[in-house]
Amino acid sequence: MPISAIAAGFVAILVGYSGSAAIVFQAAAASGASPDQIASWIGVLGLAMGVTCIGLSLRYRAPVITAWSTPGAAILVTALPGTALSDAIGAFLFCGLLITLSGLTKWFEKGMDKIPLSIASAMLAGVLARFGMDVFIAMEDQFWLVLIMFLSYLILKRFTPRYVVILVFLIGILLAINLDLFHFKELELSISAPVFVMPTLNYQVLLSVGLPLFLVTMASQNIPGVAVLRTYGYDDVPVSNTLNVTGITTMLIAPFGGFAINLAAITAAICAGPDAHPDPSKRYLAGVSAGVFYLIAGVFGATITALFVAFPTALVYAIAGIALFSTIATSLEKAVSDATWREPAIITFLVTLSGVSLFGIGSAFWGLIAGGLGLLVLGHRK
Repeated sequence: MPISAIAAGFVAILVGYSGSAAIVFQAAAASGASPDQIASWIGVLGLAMGVTCIGLSLRYRAPVITAWSTPGAAILVTALPGTALSDAIGAFLFCGLLITLSGLTKWFEKGMDKIPLSIASAMLAGVLARFGMDVFIAMEDQFWLVLIMFLSYLILKRFTPRYVVILVFLIGILLAINLDLFHFKELELSISAPVFVMPTLNYQVLLSVGLPLFLVTMASQNIPGVAVLRTYGYDDVPVSNTLNVTGITTMLIAPFGGFAINLAAITAAICAGPDAHPDPSKRYLAGVSAGVFYLIAGVFGATITALFVAFPTALVYAIAGIALFSTIATSLEKAVSDATWREPAIITFLVTLSGVSLFGIGSAFWGLIAGGLGLLVLGHRK
């Protein structure tokens, strides 16, 4: 397997775990889960992401990356306190059922088919641009670390573009070690054991937890996830089938704490870009690579999570943004290349980039709504 694909897969899970694992821990703790149950949550989510990444990427020969629902976990942090754990598990099952029904009825795929590529690319650019800006914002915290990584990126991109991400990442690690920026807590290597909890169906919890979890997962995760695939030309990946897989997977792991599996956006963009492999038909290998790392993270659960969290924040921000530079550029190019959709696309981009969140739903969804209004008022039609 090419080193660039392996690097893309590793950077993807580094960004995924270091950026949101703490939220998953908080969500599990809010449900009243024991330490063993919290480890079970992290473990089964990692295993589920690993199996689905490998399976879907090999099946469709495309970098189909799955992830846990980070905005969904954020909702759980505030929604689960005072809720019985068995009722929460029932809500996870309900969410998985709704995702599966979305795939079986194909309503989600039909809706995505009506979104012009320019609008979808603009939304994706808005989601990713914040990560690109974080590279330079991180300089406020660790100026020399991030500056040297950025300069290394420019030089290596000129001479060895295929391996630029992994080389910059290694340079960043060496610098961080030299600057004593790694802060490892006491690590104990242990295997996560799944802990089964019998679900109970409480209609109030289904509506107050399960339904919002489903809505935010679809709007904030699956829509940008589909946009990544389409921006890079992977139109042959059947959206409904992937929803069936993630929905059924969610139902299978729900009794062990798996609250929601969905298509990834940020980590998928890392694996779908040219830095993963210059040949688009070979980028599925980055998806397989990410899946293998997810499996390892799932087996060792909390230990691997603690390892990733120990990485300096500035290093993670820098490598995530650098890995997404090419994808941001491609998304912006496709967003504004067609004059017919240009102004609605810019509106979509700006609303998404703003990070506005209304009714618990993130800016990616509202960016599409704003862009759609722009299309309607300006009188454009596909």
